[in-house]
Amino acid sequence: MKGRMGMNGSRRKGSRWAVTLLVTVGLLMTTVLTGCGGNRGAQQGAGSSSKAADGGKPVEIVLAAYTVPKEAYQKEIIPAFQKHWREKTGQEVKFTESYVGSGAQAKAIASGLEADVAALSLEGDIDVITKAGLIKHEWKKKQHQGMITQSVVALGVPKGNPKAIRDWEDLTQPGVAVLYPSPRTSGGAMWDVNAIYGAGLKKSEAQGAKDPEAGKRLLAQIQKNVKVMDKSGRESMTTFEKGLGDVVITYENELLLRNMEGPIYDIVYPSATILVENPVALVDTYVDKHGNREVVEAFVDFLWSKEAQQAFAKYGFRPVDPEVAKANEAKFPKPADLFTIEYLGGWSKVKEDLYGPQGVWTEVAERRS
Repeated sequence: MKGRMGMNGSRRKGSRWAVTLLVTVGLLMTTVLTGCGGNRGAQQGAGSSSKAADGGKPVEIVLAAYTVPKEAYQKEIIPAFQKHWREKTGQEVKFTESYVGSGAQAKAIASGLEADVAALSLEGDIDVITKAGLIKHEWKKKQHQGMITQSVVALGVPKGNPKAIRDWEDLTQPGVAVLYPSPRTSGGAMWDVNAIYGAGLKKSEAQGAKDPEAGKRLLAQIQKNVKVMDKSGRESMTTFEKGLGDVVITYENELLLRNMEGPIYDIVYPSATILVENPVALVDTYVDKHGNREVVEAFVDFLWSKEAQQAFAKYGFRPVDPEVAKANEAKFPKPADLFTIEYLGGWSKVKEDLYGPQGVWTEVAERRS
């Protein structure tokens, strides 16, 4: 197990050891299986496929995901796929799962975490794995350009909204404690920052001209009120649940998840916010090493099935399947001025302009510290 998962720390030094240690601590080694045990599917040998005829021998998929969709995978999607594959082939599928912040997850996979599937928060994190030479196919040629879910950046406040939060400007007021995670480790945090910066641009555009300084100014004003920056969106929500903070900037689906059994939080949709798009990709190098391409490809494709899309919707994600989205449209209000990452120039430009060494968020964060 250790060799396959890339955990042999004695062979790594420096940053590789740091990333491996992070994954060792953060890895949820949950093996989800239905039916009997057996050797790992990877032991079939590199280059082989998971044979449907070999119904008595389980096959394994290693899923590395960001933290937020954990419940959707564990409670709905993985059991549904296991049932689907068993009925189709007679073969059992085991899942080993890892859930950490998207940025940290991407770095871990690039550094040796042998994930078959990377289900992350943003396109830029898939690019990290691609640039490491591990994803060799054009993953964006899959349906919906490789995206399996959508969401929007929203504001969570305690029931009754005691601070009367209505829009981004309310987060700049004295005495308002704000939470969101760190963009250094969390893809969700990047979406949060993108939403704030883009809202500043939208406001300036409505007043005459799209002004980057307006985006920077709004971001800096809100950042002054940020009290804690956790490593992931899920950790940020946990901090908020403990009573720290007046408002949390997060995915809409995180708030919907917590309101499933009863209203806990009010969800505030800013007048301008960003459409979040979450990708998935098969990691070719590790799949070929493990010899499980057939079942991994089937699992990735299953994520676009109506069954999986409905499961995502149940847990607060906006479906990419048009029919499922139509059936759930009452659950997902459309903000007045919803923009995409392309409004900011795309991920390559955003990573440089906002998060690069001279980027807007980098400057704002350093000024605060």
